[in-house]
Amino acid sequence: MFALLFFSFCFCIQAQRSEQQQSHEATPAKDFAVAGFIAGSYRSSSGEAMVYRLFLPPEYDAAKKYPIVLWLHGAAGRGSDNFSQLVGGNAAGSRFWTTPENQAKYHAFVLAPQVDATKGWARPHANTPPVAIRLALEILDTIEKQYSIDRAREYVVGQSMGGEGVWAALSIAPQRFAAAIALCGYGDAYMIPRVAKVPVWIFQGEEDPLVPVRRAREWVAELRKAGGAPKYTEYSSIGHNVWDVAFGEPGLAEWLFSHGNAAAERAGLRPAPTGSHHEIRPWTWLGITTNAANSKRA
Repeated sequence: MFALLFFSFCFCIQAQRSEQQQSHEATPAKDFAVAGFIAGSYRSSSGEAMVYRLFLPPEYDAAKKYPIVLWLHGAAGRGSDNFSQLVGGNAAGSRFWTTPENQAKYHAFVLAPQVDATKGWARPHANTPPVAIRLALEILDTIEKQYSIDRAREYVVGQSMGGEGVWAALSIAPQRFAAAIALCGYGDAYMIPRVAKVPVWIFQGEEDPLVPVRRAREWVAELRKAGGAPKYTEYSSIGHNVWDVAFGEPGLAEWLFSHGNAAAERAGLRPAPTGSHHEIRPWTWLGITTNAANSKRA
């Protein structure tokens, strides 16, 4: 157990450095980075806290139903500043859904919670199941109640540490999400039967020094063996920073939003967490695609 925790710590440190390289090179102005996102904080009934950002579609109308993307940042986004989950290496994954083009087509909410600096979304940290991913799902519960969210069109997207969080979220709530996107992050074997049937587009760099490509290929093979049909894109000349190209993949938004979840729609309202405190302040995670020159078939 100690060895696993030590490996987890080292992985998060290396992944955090990888994501931070971009932010050191070009950090956007803070007001621009969070444009369109409102700041919120959540406290569970047992006192656990998490901050988050929420993007509202510009022409939100409570009489209509809207899809929502739950964004799970990588290691560099950890902290409590309610900012780092949207910038640097985490900018592409959080802001892709808020571009004018994608908003004009899909009008999606984006929920971007921030995990504490000492924790991860899914890796062991003396929490079973992981507290961070549970809190993120509880925040999603409360957003459902405050806004007109289409429960048949809820999606989860994450990279690296957040990619691991995608599989944890799908495993904890196997009938909740209509589809998912996971970049260079995977789960544990026990999750396979619970997550295999969810449509997921997986991205992996062949030269990733932190998450070996072998791990990705084995994970995809296990999903297929369990009856799943994951979409898998592997880039031959990319390392861990697969987000540099994945969020420019043609048809990515179309693929995600083409999926609906009839089971979630039938389930109806989910109860809000009992005794939780929630505040919003306006201070402003083998079918292989190969449509790029640096992509390859595994």
